[in-house]
Amino acid sequence: MGDRYADAGVHRGEARRAVDLISAAAATTATPDVLAGIGGFGGLFRFDPSTHPDPVLVSSTDGVGTKLKLAIAMERYDSIGIDVVNHCINDIAVCGADPLFFLDYLAVGRLRAEVAAEIVTGIAAACSAAGVALVGGETAELPDLYVGDDFDLAGFIVGVVSRAEVIDGAGVAAGDALLGLPSSGLHTNGYSLARRIFGEDDWGRTAPGLERTVGEELLEPHRSYLEPIRTMRRALRAADGELLALAHITGGGWVDNIPRTLPAGLGAHVELGSWPVPLIFSLLQERGDIDDAEMVRTFNLGIGLTAVVRPALVDTVLAAVPEARQVGTVVGLEPDAPRVTFA
Repeated sequence: MGDRYADAGVHRGEARRAVDLISAAAATTATPDVLAGIGGFGGLFRFDPSTHPDPVLVSSTDGVGTKLKLAIAMERYDSIGIDVVNHCINDIAVCGADPLFFLDYLAVGRLRAEVAAEIVTGIAAACSAAGVALVGGETAELPDLYVGDDFDLAGFIVGVVSRAEVIDGAGVAAGDALLGLPSSGLHTNGYSLARRIFGEDDWGRTAPGLERTVGEELLEPHRSYLEPIRTMRRALRAADGELLALAHITGGGWVDNIPRTLPAGLGAHVELGSWPVPLIFSLLQERGDIDDAEMVRTFNLGIGLTAVVRPALVDTVLAAVPEARQVGTVVGLEPDAPRVTFA
């Protein structure tokens, strides 16, 4: 008797092989708090609330978006695993949270065990670097939803922060300093536009000023800001200060993300030219004929994280995290004024 399920496009043997390969990668992230990880119906994680008095759990989920199209075309899969982990880590780290555990969801049109394992190897590497346990996930073969080698990847993270340590922007005031930390590239946003500007024929080519191909530049993984955030907090506590607000510059660019961290009635004035914009953004703008307003709504322009601190503490942060720089100022707003302005 034949395998009717395989005839329908679902290959159980390949799924079992994928699970074996994925389990090996996930095992490298295990911490003493992991009681059961990959293979069960649910991942078991022992949470010790004494590590964070009055603990608040912080969760987030996100994906990699159409950056996946580059990975598929270039057959480079490990970096997108790093992308999905670091994006999720940053989303909870800006709330002040320490990440605890991570899960992934991989949906494919045609399951290839080695490709799935390469993706999860990248996930495991990013989890290990951050001390996060990869406790589970799902790999689904869905031939009627995804065509050929197409797939989607999403991540889910849970972290913890003491309630008194939550970073929520409530203490921000006009006159506070806006600092920026460099990105590693586009991170995981703006790729639908970037792929229209640089088509698949361009990905294997270089461009003036780039030291690698356009495709390699675009595939550069999303960086994690977990350690710089921790370093800034330690330095500010030692100076009797605090991080007032943090923004992860993701979908929506500067215009949509910075206001999420500021109280009503406040905005940010950003000083263009106060940081070096990586060449890839200039190339995208020039070749795509994109105006400045569109660029700041779509791309991070080389700053992946912003932080707000009191003006007197700017030098403290810059000494602790030399890659940071002041990129603007918090300002009071007139009615109906834009929340973020540039000059």
